[in-house]
Amino acid sequence: MLDFVVAGLSANSVPYVEGLELQRAVHRSVVARERPDTVLLLEHPAVYTAGKRTLPEERPVDDTPVIDVDRGGKITWHGPGQLVGYPIVHLHEPVDVVGYVRSLEAILIEVLIEFGIDAVRVAGRSGVWVGKAGHEDKIAAIGIRVAQGVTMHGFALNCSNSLEAYSRIIACGIRDAGVTTMSRVLGRTVDPGELIDPITAAFRRSASVNPARTPSASLDNVRTNA
Repeated sequence: MLDFVVAGLSANSVPYVEGLELQRAVHRSVVARERPDTVLLLEHPAVYTAGKRTLPEERPVDDTPVIDVDRGGKITWHGPGQLVGYPIVHLHEPVDVVGYVRSLEAILIEVLIEFGIDAVRVAGRSGVWVGKAGHEDKIAAIGIRVAQGVTMHGFALNCSNSLEAYSRIIACGIRDAGVTTMSRVLGRTVDPGELIDPITAAFRRSASVNPARTPSASLDNVRTNA
């Protein structure tokens, strides 16, 4: 069983620290098997967060505050117009972290294809990408943590957010690629609320976020940069 909680969108967006405490509380309950595996879906007010591998030169050039967090990956931005998903789920033994990340990518690719966006993976880089081969822009970022066999953190899908905040950082530590949004790709506004049902359905179709059962979409949407 997989439970979904829409914790706050738009005017009800959840401040990052509150969202982190909510994650931790749900994580404790899932680890103790007091509640089922759960996916939190929400928006945050504008904030930079830095994973454990973030380098000093990748941080904002104007000393904008950054929240350091215990996920993998590097620095990124969250804010209005971006849908954030925190799957808090048990991983099957033996734990395959890379396989889990690939499963999240596959779910997002499946949803984006439903919207008419040709989304792919790029070999050697996490997340989901769009654009001409060799010149892709990132449309969704992924950064996770696994503790006691249960995941935390998750994905951030750019829907209708401004991209201005990315100009102040080296997003995800990648210097040679840009970022984009669903709205920019499609030429119309796509609000995060439009993604709730499609993402919920895609997670349910995956049966579980089990790396051993990577959805077929992942096999057909891998791109290798030469």
